[in-house]
Amino acid sequence: MSQDAGTDPLIIRRLEFIGGMKEALGWRPPSELPEIAFSGRSNVGKSALLNRLVRRRAIARVSRTPGRTREINFFRVNDQFVLADLPGYGYARISRERKADWRPLIEGYLGRTPRLAGVVQLLDIRREPNEDDVSMLDFLSALELPTIVVLTKADKISRAQAEARTAALASGLGVDVDQTIRFSAATGEGRDELAAAVSDLVNKAS
Repeated sequence: MSQDAGTDPLIIRRLEFIGGMKEALGWRPPSELPEIAFSGRSNVGKSALLNRLVRRRAIARVSRTPGRTREINFFRVNDQFVLADLPGYGYARISRERKADWRPLIEGYLGRTPRLAGVVQLLDIRREPNEDDVSMLDFLSALELPTIVVLTKADKISRAQAEARTAALASGLGVDVDQTIRFSAATGEGRDELAAAVSDLVNKAS
């Protein structure tokens, strides 16, 4: 995959961490720029995807223990938009009390962000969507938020299997295959396609 600046749909010239939102009605950055949120279950590979997307090694810390991110982390990108990294959900070892805290945080952010341009929803291409995944997608649909469905860890299965899984997941979710993006943080597959989709959402919101 080419990394030629002339063809890169999302060239990162400036990337700044601007803070974390810990509670549903707690601090958050002013809604001055379009925001793109990234959502997914705790072991879906979100941190690795974000690192690959922005071509940095540690924008989002890749933890060996999924579910450690307990707040919404905000990053200003090129002074053009804000990237919101939502807490991973659905990790079995996290207490019910902690999960109960996260739900109002995530849903409050999604429902009360006036400049939210869209959501990148991550699913593991090898797994069936679980109850939390379906609930999140239903919530995004109810809010009528533009949603990009990204199927992560595409390098873990063969290309033929990936194509079959993409078709099956799209059918099960009731979306067109063209609305999904296969992604691999390891190989970079899907990086430019996702970058272009994010840039399009930001441009439409601007």
